[in-house]
Amino acid sequence: MFWIGSKDIGIDLGTANTLVYVKEKGIVLREPSVVTRNIHTGEIVAVGSEAHQMIGRTPNTLETVRPLRDGVIADFDMTAAMIRHYMKEAIKRTGGSLWKPNVMICAPYGITSVEQRAIIDAAYQAGAGNAFTIEEPLAAAIGVGLPVWEPAGSMIVDIGGGTTEVAVVSLGGIVVSESVRIAGDAMDQAIITYIRRKHNVMIGEPTAERIKMEIGSAHVYGQNREMKIRGRDILTGHPQTVTITSEEAAEAMKDPVTAIVEGVKKTLEMTPPELSVDILERGIVLAGGGALLKDLDRFISEEMELSVTVAESPLDCVAIGTGQALDNLRTVKKHSRQR
Repeated sequence: MFWIGSKDIGIDLGTANTLVYVKEKGIVLREPSVVTRNIHTGEIVAVGSEAHQMIGRTPNTLETVRPLRDGVIADFDMTAAMIRHYMKEAIKRTGGSLWKPNVMICAPYGITSVEQRAIIDAAYQAGAGNAFTIEEPLAAAIGVGLPVWEPAGSMIVDIGGGTTEVAVVSLGGIVVSESVRIAGDAMDQAIITYIRRKHNVMIGEPTAERIKMEIGSAHVYGQNREMKIRGRDILTGHPQTVTITSEEAAEAMKDPVTAIVEGVKKTLEMTPPELSVDILERGIVLAGGGALLKDLDRFISEEMELSVTVAESPLDCVAIGTGQALDNLRTVKKHSRQR
């Protein structure tokens, strides 16, 4: 088989979603990082959106899981199957065939060498010719368009599903970084816990995510919005409808949001003075799905007394940067692991 077009593929292997970037094609695939398999036979039944729809609805013969937790591989076999499936899908959508492409996969900055090796092994199992990893915050900075190759400091805060990666980058590498294993998923869980405690109603992750996206905010600066949701009454077991306000959502997410701000503060405290001056002038850039939380940029700006902006395409930055990193492979390899 031969690759019609480029052999370079960038994969944003996220806790919540996986994106695949193909050189000269852009992002060709965006799917949830979810797999459903048969418990007895181990057969993969569904991957991505199809599997995501099965969450909480499968019979006892099937299980639907997220192979990655907190940004790292929790189930190697299912992660390898997911990477293999998405690579094949990406090729199908671009009308080409695959023969051992160069594959760059992003990974959290704080992962161990064993976890990094597991990611690379999964790529080789999926058919990669050469496989590399790139730290997630560096990939995000490249995708945002920050001057990462220059001798100047740039700060990126990438808020994904499982982790928040805060980093200062300069000369193509990470100078200081802090990996906070609290991000979008932790916000969802905080909302679930808050509603169970205050309203005695149990809701699922999809409902919590909808609350976060529709009325959630890091801090309520303006109108206090409302949203009706349905869940299960803990006391009676019956379906129950309750009204949630944006102030309640902000209160529920207070701890995760505070943890993210503390991660930014800690990174700045470790930053060399020369680079701190650059950040003071340029400010901080937010990327990742969590950057879309309403007023998060404003809240961090007030807490840090620095300019904070949200990337133009926060959901795509890591995938784009992962793919573009292959154009600077020699430099990136200094910070990557290859088999």
